[in-house]
Amino acid sequence: MPHYMINKQVAARAVERPDAVAVIDRGVAVDYRTLDAAAESAAAELARHGAGPGTFVAVRLPRGAHLVMTLLAVLKTGAAYAALDPRWPPDRVGLLLDALDPPVIAGPSGWNPLSRDLSEWAALGERPPTVDGTADDPACVFFTSGTTGVPKGVVSPHRATTRLFAAGGPLSFGPGTVMCQSSPPAWDAFSLELWGPLTTGGTVVVAPDDHLLPHVLHQLVTAHGVDTAWLTASLFNLFVDLEPDCFTGLRHVLTGGERLSPPHIGRFLRRFPETALLNGYGPVETCVFATCHPIVAADVDRPDGIPLGRPVPDTTIELIDGEIHIGGAGLALGYLGDPGATAERFRNALYRTGDLGFLDHDGVLHFRGRADRQVKIRGHRIEPSEIEAVTSGIGQVKQCVVVPVPGTRPGTYEKLALFYTAPPGSGPAWLRSRLAAVLPPYAVPDTIRQVPSIPVTPNGKTDTRLLLNRL
Repeated sequence: MPHYMINKQVAARAVERPDAVAVIDRGVAVDYRTLDAAAESAAAELARHGAGPGTFVAVRLPRGAHLVMTLLAVLKTGAAYAALDPRWPPDRVGLLLDALDPPVIAGPSGWNPLSRDLSEWAALGERPPTVDGTADDPACVFFTSGTTGVPKGVVSPHRATTRLFAAGGPLSFGPGTVMCQSSPPAWDAFSLELWGPLTTGGTVVVAPDDHLLPHVLHQLVTAHGVDTAWLTASLFNLFVDLEPDCFTGLRHVLTGGERLSPPHIGRFLRRFPETALLNGYGPVETCVFATCHPIVAADVDRPDGIPLGRPVPDTTIELIDGEIHIGGAGLALGYLGDPGATAERFRNALYRTGDLGFLDHDGVLHFRGRADRQVKIRGHRIEPSEIEAVTSGIGQVKQCVVVPVPGTRPGTYEKLALFYTAPPGSGPAWLRSRLAAVLPPYAVPDTIRQVPSIPVTPNGKTDTRLLLNRL
């Protein structure tokens, strides 16, 4: 199938539907003509600051229309963007900037796109230098948890995103789509919420709060006609429990990122039988989704849980010794500046996920667990080894171990617990503040306990069961 560049797809929609609403941010609508023209002018400025093919531009902006314009502008220069959460601690951001070596940082403390309204950017009428790019070029970098304590930068090409929205695929994006945008910009799900509508002529509605709440979703549906939303499995369960009426009016609900809860799925389907509910599966290295499964009532009673589904367009799934390997157009180009890790995980045009799975008699993929320590908690992919590496690097800490605390459903985890040994005066509050200066908020363990020693089993391994019993 043909592959496309994100920015060229958006530009084509601006020609086809210039007056259609592209973005709604805090009640203010921006049409495609204005968005594309503003991004052209911003791209011209970025190019003068050194942005271009082969470079990575760091973007530190809150969610909103200016962020959308800036990311589109970066792509128009031929560069790739890395959206860095403004809430991340400075030490972590410093690590990421070292890896990116950006020619320019877009944000309040650097090149500041907030200095003009989008209409003012559009009125400048500037154009960036012409760039002959392809869909294989880098489009964005997503930083994910690494086992060494240093985040890994996943370099994702244009084709990895645009292949998701191919005609005939399971994701029904088009000119009528009005999608809620609530994910943090640093997540790959942000690409789904943003580029899904914009590359197909739909509308992006930016949720106003840092954390999407049921009443906020309901307000967006009522006020702006939102008909499509993505929720992590944890958030989906919470909404079903707290305020299921918030889903009223939605035509498509996409969920995933963690093992789904059949009881919550069942309650949703009984309440909203006409709403399309999809389970999406895929690591960051394959950009949002590698498989999708349209969930039906019969799935609730499956003994192996809700299926992961079948491959999305231009994607392949192979099981090698029970481990899920993914290939196709969604594959990342590798890890930024880390050829060793790239060679380890990307082999023979396949990505080794570390997830275990199986195919049922219909050829549908199911999840069976992990082959390593990686866990998903509240939609975040976390390597306990990264947290242990950071903790061990703090002078007073002698020993430490991070233990995922199991959730109520098999194969799920509700939080992280960190146990450590250190001299008197190095209490949990002290350690929490040290970790918060380096790790993103979601990776700072919920529970931190100072213990006299780390217990071990008779075979010399950490006795995680005994540690969990101390909680």
